[in-house]
Amino acid sequence: MIPTREEALTLLRKHNNDESHIRHALAVEAAMRHFARKMGSDEDLWGVVGILHDIDWEKTMSDPPRHCSLAPELLREAGVDEEVIHAVQSHGWSLCTDVEPGNDMEKTLFTIDELTGLIITAGLVRPSKSLSDLEVKSVKKKWKDKAFAKGVNREVIQKGAEIMGTPLDEVIENTILALRPVEKEIGL
Repeated sequence: MIPTREEALTLLRKHNNDESHIRHALAVEAAMRHFARKMGSDEDLWGVVGILHDIDWEKTMSDPPRHCSLAPELLREAGVDEEVIHAVQSHGWSLCTDVEPGNDMEKTLFTIDELTGLIITAGLVRPSKSLSDLEVKSVKKKWKDKAFAKGVNREVIQKGAEIMGTPLDEVIENTILALRPVEKEIGL
């Protein structure tokens, strides 16, 4: 079964209580839906994958190499389709799983998961505290400052853009555009 958006959010909240994790899931959902639209793909499927991608995070965050290891069990118990499970596992490729992103949806998730955090943090430090005036060049400037959003793995984002076959600046621009309409829901 491919859950509806509401079912996916309920399932995510069943296993995650921290509102920052929920906001992150909403950010990734928005970015996934945006890229699905651009690629002529199923926005609902991509959005659900975005919501569920970190379903096991609160259960594994004290041991990050275990992230994505509990997700298949949690999702299968809920009757979620293997396509979603594979996508969720693939976002941890080379970090905590050996499940390589194989299709556009998985490659996009792998790329934008970390990127959403960098963009949101860049928006939070702006005088406007908004993404409405955030530009790619501002994100790229912050990108170079390794102390800024130091938990964001820039190598993963770069590698993701490469496997997507999309220039990094274009991925950043589209992610900014994707997050603008939901900035209030994601904490800006």
